[in-house]
Amino acid sequence: MLTEKAPAKVNLSLHVLGRRDDGWHELESLVAFAGCSDTLTFSPGGKLRLSVEGPAAAGAGADEDNLVLRAARRLAQQAPDLRLGAFVLTKRLPAAAGLGGGSSDAAAALRLLARANALALDDPRVREAARASGADVPVCLEPRACVMSGLGETLGPALALPPLYAVLANAGVGVETAKVFAQMSLTKGQASGRRAPAAAFAFDSSARLIESLRAAGNDMEPAANALAPIVGETLKVLAGASGALLTRMSGSGATCFALFDSRRAAVRAAVRIRAQKPAWWVRATLLR
Repeated sequence: MLTEKAPAKVNLSLHVLGRRDDGWHELESLVAFAGCSDTLTFSPGGKLRLSVEGPAAAGAGADEDNLVLRAARRLAQQAPDLRLGAFVLTKRLPAAAGLGGGSSDAAAALRLLARANALALDDPRVREAARASGADVPVCLEPRACVMSGLGETLGPALALPPLYAVLANAGVGVETAKVFAQMSLTKGQASGRRAPAAAFAFDSSARLIESLRAAGNDMEPAANALAPIVGETLKVLAGASGALLTRMSGSGATCFALFDSRRAAVRAAVRIRAQKPAWWVRATLLR
């Protein structure tokens, strides 16, 4: 049995650079990964199958819609002699939460299949399966901080982030990405009005990175908040935590995060927010 973690993806910045003629949206995002994750195991042999367990299993989607199986089938199309088998997904990350949980699960499935079939992660067949499985799957294939652009398929070099201590919070309300884009109502060729100055981010210290992130933002945040006002409440709760330096929504929502200058400050904030909002999913974590 082989095992892989599927870590949560956090968009430290996210800018919509424009809507293309084909209706898709060009993005640019500084992406990092959290210490909290789903877990995927794989037992090679037999037909492809998946079982889901864990506290967030109900949000994982039906088998035919699950990205783990979609990614495995995509890779099998690229490599017809691929050895398949049984996956078990332990789902801990909330669904439709802006954390790329399903995409990270799919990427973990591709890593497991690559290991079981002696394929390199940079094998063109693995890369193509990732691109075909979803916009966020390529960046999750090798989960490390980088700038992601285009539809998600263009990845910059891996970045060595200074320590970033964060609290992630989700009130249990899912937000569909397609509905957020529809709420933004961009016409073809239209940008959101902001540009992502990825080259301007400073990475030499946590304080300088956080300061440079203030000039960025998440262009999807207003639209997500219009659809799910809990986003605004979550940001307010995080901003009220002692020591919070920066608050922002991740992805298309509704998970939000706050950055702190130490692990101790983040853990203390998470404990207090859990006490205040016991029904929320709240995690203190180090972003990398």
